[in-house]
Amino acid sequence: MADKDKEKDAAAEAEGEEVAAEPKKRSPIIFIVIGVVVALLLSAGIAIFVTTQIIAGAGGGHGDDGEIDRDHDPGVFIQLGDPKDGILVNVGGPRGGKFLKANIVLEMNPNKKSVINEDTKDLQPEARIKIMDMTMQFLRATKVEDFDAEKQADLKKQLKDAINAELGSSAVYDIYITSFLLQ
Repeated sequence: MADKDKEKDAAAEAEGEEVAAEPKKRSPIIFIVIGVVVALLLSAGIAIFVTTQIIAGAGGGHGDDGEIDRDHDPGVFIQLGDPKDGILVNVGGPRGGKFLKANIVLEMNPNKKSVINEDTKDLQPEARIKIMDMTMQFLRATKVEDFDAEKQADLKKQLKDAINAELGSSAVYDIYITSFLLQ
């Protein structure tokens, strides 16, 4: 009988070990599940952060240093010159003998009341005259070599700076050239 009691005790101990071992098996599973959930939440947070940074970078104009300027209101777009033909100007000085036909669109600061008419969202007459005069002077004085495609970003920045100097700081957010023919 002693042998039977020992066997029962051994069987009880074996069952006890299994019962004791069973919670140990659950603990690692719970930690794994919690770890996976935390990893998913962390990766979702990173994805949301990156996405919002990309979306924030997609809007806005370019600042004076070429960086994207995200801190301005949506601009008012104004085309210079004739609505159909744009601007036609002799470039390269009096002996240049080249003509430029271009459509230039300015993105203007809508908060500049001296420049933008609040009702019509168009240029004030005085501002239109100053902008056209400054643009024509700038283009006439520019050398033909400066109209190369590689130099176009610098050309736009110089024109923007010249117009902003005439109308006041931050009157022009950006300049877009929608057509360009140098002949």
